[in-house]
Formats: sequence, C-alpha cells, structure tokens
Amino acid sequence: MPKASRPLIASRNKPRQARSAQLVQDILEAAIRVLTREGARRFTTVRVAEEAGVSVGSLYQYFPNKEALLFRLQADEWIETRIIMDSIFGDARLSPPDRLRRATLTFFRSELEEAPVRGALDDAGALFRDAPEAHELKATAMRSVFAFMEEALPSASPKERAFAAEFVMTNMAAVAERITKQGLSRAEVDAWAKTSAEMYCMYLENLEKAAQKKRAARAAERS
Repeated sequence: MPKASRPLIASRNKPRQARSAQLVQDILEAAIRVLTREGARRFTTVRVAEEAGVSVGSLYQYFPNKEALLFRLQADEWIETRIIMDSIFGDARLSPPDRLRRATLTFFRSELEEAPVRGALDDAGALFRDAPEAHELKATAMRSVFAFMEEALPSASPKERAFAAEFVMTNMAAVAERITKQGLSRAEVDAWAKTSAEMYCMYLENLEKAAQKKRAARAAERS
C-alpha cells in the first residue's frame, strides 16, 4: 500500500521588500488569531486570508498550504524560545545550577504566556511533528543544552550527559505544558518552576558525584 505523501511545510518565498515582509507579518498575526479563536481543526488558509484582509493567492505566494503556515507559527515559537534559552545556558557569569534555575523559570513563564496558541499548535502537531524540518529545529535547540551538560557534568560520560540533557528538557517541557494548561497564576507557575529546578539541580549533582566515584574507582584499579 503506497504511503501518503507528506505535506510541504516549507515556506515558498522569502519576502525581499518591506512591503512583502509586512504582508507576511500580517498573515502570521492573522493566523494566530484564527488558530486561537477557531482551533486547529477549523484552521484554513481561506479563514486566515480573510482575517488578514488579503487574497488567498497572496497568502499562497509565501505559504503553499495550511501545514506550512502552522509549521511557521510553531517554528517561530521554538526559535524564539531557543534564543532565550541559549543565552541563559551559555551565560558563564552564572554557575551551572543557577543557569539551570533561571532557564527553568524562564521556560515555564514562556509556556504560560504562549499557552493559548500552544494548545492549538499541539493539536496541529501531527501535521508536521515528524517532518525533517521539525527534527532539525529540535536538534538545534538541544545543542546549547548538550554544551551546558559538559560544564555541569565534567566527570560524566558523553552518553550520561546526553541522557541527562534529554531527561531534563523532556521533563521540563512536559511539566510546564501540563501546569500552564490549568489556568494557574504566574506566582503558582513560578512555584512549580522553582521546585522543578531544584529537582533538576539535585539530579545533576547526584549524577556528577556518581560519575566522580566511578572515575576514582577506575583510577584505583589502575594504580
């Protein structure tokens, strides 16, 4: 049985002039309003074009279908979050635990602010979740976390660091998503973030101590 073709999710053209850039921005802002109001199932390029006050043909110059438009919204959110998280994880002025605490609090607050749109994007995620473009963005987002783990876990093996990075970020994303769906206040979300951060810090501290013991034991065996 032939496999279903994967929708094209890459944007068609990049705006080269200020007028074109503004048109794309208007389309994206209209897409957010339609997505928030109508949800992923009723999200269509026709509704977005009407909301933006442009023709469907103008929209198709930049986005070939609704999947490409939804992916652009998701990608913009991922990239914005990644830039902020990269700056925190790479801030050498702070100790690794303090960086992790700040990153966790920032991530939870970001999820709270984006909750209305994120819920609708999560519903639409099946349209692009397994696309190469989505995997590439996620891989890029993890690079600064892997680099951070080299500092936080100097005695651990590369495999242990990679697992720790995936564990912390997967847990952070899952908890933040669940908590911010409950309509909690910012203070309540901050409390969850701070408690989660302390758990992650303790986890890394224990992992580093265990790695140091392993290294010491191997050194003793060789002497």
